[in-house]
Amino acid sequence: MKKKLTSGIVAALLLTTSMAAWAQDETLIGLVSITAVEPHNAAYAAGAAKAAEELGWTTSVVDANGSADQANAAVQNFVTRGAKAVVAMIFPPSSLGEGLAAAKAAGVPVVTWGGGMSGTVAATNGSAEPVAQMTLDRMFADIKDDGDILALTYRAGEFCRVSEQMLDAMAATRPNVTIVRNEVRIPGAFEDGAQYANAWLASHPAGRNLAIWSCWDDPAIGAVSSLRQQGRNDVFVYGSNASPQAIEAMRGGFMTASAWQDSYAEGYEMVKVIKTILEEGDGWEPRAAEVPAVLVTRENVEEFVAAHPEVLGH
Repeated sequence: MKKKLTSGIVAALLLTTSMAAWAQDETLIGLVSITAVEPHNAAYAAGAAKAAEELGWTTSVVDANGSADQANAAVQNFVTRGAKAVVAMIFPPSSLGEGLAAAKAAGVPVVTWGGGMSGTVAATNGSAEPVAQMTLDRMFADIKDDGDILALTYRAGEFCRVSEQMLDAMAATRPNVTIVRNEVRIPGAFEDGAQYANAWLASHPAGRNLAIWSCWDDPAIGAVSSLRQQGRNDVFVYGSNASPQAIEAMRGGFMTASAWQDSYAEGYEMVKVIKTILEEGDGWEPRAAEVPAVLVTRENVEEFVAAHPEVLGH
């Protein structure tokens, strides 16, 4: 009898603790970032925080450092803390099975940024297709469908995986295009981009249409550092995000184009979408809530900066 009583007390204490945690974090929106230090991830989180503040909510960001295991643990932790909703940034739903299962069981909606729609995901934005199409169209026009491409890939991220699939589909109809692929790491994308570019450049002298493509800016900026060191200005370079480093590289003529997403606006709008999801409950239909992207090139970069000085922190 004493053992049962003790067990009952422990259970009651655990329940009380759980309820207290729920009450403490009942306004919380959890953000699970694939790399919180990357400028666009940080901007998205800032936009989400601003919208949450307007609604009387709070946000908390966990940096998963590119690890799906850490991302799953973070989602589960936010659910345990009683978060209103969780935003998975870049990670595809297919790599978040445990986290999504925990969220579904607790009735906590999960939305994604750059992760796509799948399973129990309630909404998404920052999708790869419209963004990648911009840079891929520009690249194949620049190399005139005849050249060699170094693709710096990252298949653990949904945005990058989908972008690479689009690259493959477009290259399949261009028999004079060859692609060399190298998978970069997070953390370490910049360093990997530089290393792989160095090796690729050594076997690709000037004289043929050459391009370096990455699904986001960091690996491409690493490649640009190699181009600078080797004094090579004969290679087209493409990224995505139009980060401050990419802007500087375009101004210097070393980077060709990068698709800019207003990540701050995407984060802001997604929190507003979460409010609607919570209000509609079972009546909510999963959907995309995209913010249009802009192609920034070395030809229009000054015009772009004049229109969006916030990109450089001005």
